[in-house]
Amino acid sequence: MIKIENVEKYYGSLPAVNGVSLEIKDGSIFGFIGSNGSGKSTLLRVMAGIFKADKGRVLIDGENVYENTWAKKRIFYISDDQYMLPSSTAADMLAFYKVMYPSFDKSRFGELLKIFSLDPRKQISGYSKGMKKQLDIICAVSCRPDYIYCDETFDGLDPVARVEAKKLLACESAERGMTAIIASHNLREIEDICDGISLMHKGEIVISNDIDDIKTELVKIQAVFNETKTREDFKELNVVNFVKNGSVYTIFARSDSFFAEKVISSMAPVFYELIPLTLEEVFITEMEAKGYGFAE
Repeated sequence: MIKIENVEKYYGSLPAVNGVSLEIKDGSIFGFIGSNGSGKSTLLRVMAGIFKADKGRVLIDGENVYENTWAKKRIFYISDDQYMLPSSTAADMLAFYKVMYPSFDKSRFGELLKIFSLDPRKQISGYSKGMKKQLDIICAVSCRPDYIYCDETFDGLDPVARVEAKKLLACESAERGMTAIIASHNLREIEDICDGISLMHKGEIVISNDIDDIKTELVKIQAVFNETKTREDFKELNVVNFVKNGSVYTIFARSDSFFAEKVISSMAPVFYELIPLTLEEVFITEMEAKGYGFAE
């Protein structure tokens, strides 16, 4: 289990990560979602033991990760711009990682190169950005770590390669109990693979929960009424956001769908419907409710 305890990390006087505490269960696929500069990459580097937290700590099975060789051997970190040995080939990276990770699976490495159609003899400098990302994932999985940290790893992959990469991480999680942590600014990209997520903004966690629970904590209602309504008319629903566009009202409320439908139907609307929220809508709504704004 990964346990993050009140972690803070500063660049000079600027807080990149501000008081983050979180537990991530083994065998799960967990996502850190947020806009650029929200602190996702910095937090991943602290979790990998690359950066030392200015305050707090990160534990794996009770062991502090920073300057802990035993803990780091259980982690493979894929940065947004992964380093490859100069003039190296995929075969050279195999030899390198085999030394670093004794459990490296050579046959698995060769099998995955074929699946992703990568030539092990071609210099990596001649690979496209997407091919390099594919090789990053192949190396990570072949090292057979307990934890893979992915920082914008799907960025640059074509749709087919993206699906294959997600399937690969999901299989490793299901079959070996591996934990994958994925940081991305693209909510839709990882919505279909993560068990749980934390939404980050300005170094803080805005909300954190299982994806299904996050989506069901809020309800989106669109309704048309003959009479003019105000936000106060919907106070039973614990309204988070209220928008009136002509005769159409859009209401985001912290309520379960059954209760919301009961309240709305009792108000004799001309028309109404409950609409499933996307993760992006949840993120924006929650940040607005907490007083955050992109223009600040």
